Amino acid sequence: SGLTALFLPELSALKLQQDPIHRHKDVFSHTLAVLERTDSRDLTLRLAALLHDIGKPRTRKIDSEGVTFHHHEVVGASMAKARLQALRYPNGIVADVSELIRLHHRFHTYSQGWSDSAVRRYVRDAGPLLGKLNALVRADCTTRNASKANRLGARMDQLEARVASLAEREELERIRPDLDGRQVMAYLGVPPGPTVGEALEWLLELRLEEGVLEAGEAFTRLDEWARARGLEPAGEKLPRVEKKK
Repeated sequence: SGLTALFLPELSALKLQQDPIHRHKDVFSHTLAVLERTDSRDLTLRLAALLHDIGKPRTRKIDSEGVTFHHHEVVGASMAKARLQALRYPNGIVADVSELIRLHHRFHTYSQGWSDSAVRRYVRDAGPLLGKLNALVRADCTTRNASKANRLGARMDQLEARVASLAEREELERIRPDLDGRQVMAYLGVPPGPTVGEALEWLLELRLEEGVLEAGEAFTRLDEWARARGLEPAGEKLPRVEKKK
């Protein structure tokens, strides 16, 4: 309608883009189909569904793969943020909607299956938006090819089962390094600074790849990391002090 063109011009542009993937007339028709598949009571999810493909017109290319929209989710997230801010939506909704759009293709990058590391990274990246992200991914499957739709649904079922299984063994909702900054500084014998940050980043990657390590093993791995960089650790092993909730 004329109001849509005035308040959400990005949607009007979708009518000009053919949709070779989902077999709709255009990306706008696909967007409406996605919107119909979301919970009408969830404003954040509905807005994400409405705007999830607005980056496609700016990223459309024709190459050996045919028509592509590479990185449309990144471009679309930025566009959605700007539009929702212009419409004076609350900051929290703006942040969540743009993040859902940025992540809505992440699921499809794990086409080779879900290792524990892949599950941890997906959960870490989604954070508290995990449920909404999975709902958006499911809604985004509007293909008329029943076999393809069933395969995608089965993959999402598998992912959600893996998340539940892994959550029983480790604290997925708070993925963090197995040592904190205080422990790292004491063990390495260094003051606050870049070295501590690099060590914590490395420990976080280790946590994502291998899961939870016992404190002794974490210190051993930190020692190896430090010596490989020419550092001589002080070796002081402090216990972790948990912050009161």
